[in-house]
Amino acid sequence: MESGAGKHWTEEEVKALLSVWSEKNIRKQLHGTLRNKGIFIYIAKRLQELGVCRDWKQCRAKYKNLKYEYRTVKYAHNSGDVTKTMKFFHDLDAILRYEPVTQLAAEENGRCSATEPQLNTSPTDSAQ
Repeated sequence: MESGAGKHWTEEEVKALLSVWSEKNIRKQLHGTLRNKGIFIYIAKRLQELGVCRDWKQCRAKYKNLKYEYRTVKYAHNSGDVTKTMKFFHDLDAILRYEPVTQLAAEENGRCSATEPQLNTSPTDSAQ
């Protein structure tokens, strides 16, 4: 299988990435980890076992793109625009729904500091 930076991900490749990403230990390691090259090297190796030949940079880029697209659609849905969709929205929703969101609280001097993480759940989550 050809593996190039410009090669589009097939539906099967994305499904394989989502299956690895959905594993609890992977989600836990990805959340809040800024230096995550090692995790994506592991994900790339796991994908190779599933027949998907992608390097860690491609896996990280696809992860970021899927997460961005998911959040864009989720924001649109929460704003009342249900016309915006994406192919793997429900799969990503299952993976990302309970991801803790760090909330920023304004301090007296105008700076922001992170407060306790809270579960990213809202009444609209169950309606989708």
